Amino acid sequence: MQLPRDPSNVAYALTTAFPTRLTGDVQSVLAVMPEARLAPMMPFEVEVQGETVAIPSRIYNEEPSAVSEGPLTGAQQVILHCLYSRHSDGRVRQRHLEQIVASGEPWVVPFVVQLAGEYVLEIIDVIGRSLPGLTIPGSAQRRVYGEFIARNPGFFARTERRVVSYWSCYYRWEYGAFGTYPGCVLLEAFRAAVVEQVGAQWPRHTPHPAGGRG
Repeated sequence: MQLPRDPSNVAYALTTAFPTRLTGDVQSVLAVMPEARLAPMMPFEVEVQGETVAIPSRIYNEEPSAVSEGPLTGAQQVILHCLYSRHSDGRVRQRHLEQIVASGEPWVVPFVVQLAGEYVLEIIDVIGRSLPGLTIPGSAQRRVYGEFIARNPGFFARTERRVVSYWSCYYRWEYGAFGTYPGCVLLEAFRAAVVEQVGAQWPRHTPHPAGGRG
């Protein structure tokens, strides 16, 4: 089925969050999702392997029942979890993130990186624990995240600034030095991944974790 190219169309808005080769799978996922009570909000565009996708900042669909999810394939379940990682409820976001964060699919990566730049510390902790390969030179996780960041420098810069902003607003009393904040630790792991990918230093938009310049 050809979806109308109308950004106000909810199905269209959610389908464009994934590469076009996944359109059929996304439509199967949308068929089991309850109708949204509000339209998806403020999509952000990133490049995934040469194709631009537009991922909603928030969705407002209730979660589908386990019975309705049953017929979905493995890839379709990953798509569903990606979409609900954009849910307006932070607990829902975390629950679905836990199902996708270790995936090696390049189209999953922007959903994870976006959550790294949000304010829920428990979600940042989940990402850090679930991506141990980011600290291992030459690992598949380093490669896929490094490639994504290299293709999306502006998106990563915005993510860095958001991490600093949320630390300063909500967590500075607990983590007096930015370098000790889990969001900073995760950013440094992402930075190591892109530096390894491009073979050069990467622009920094955060305080240096060691308190110096860099």
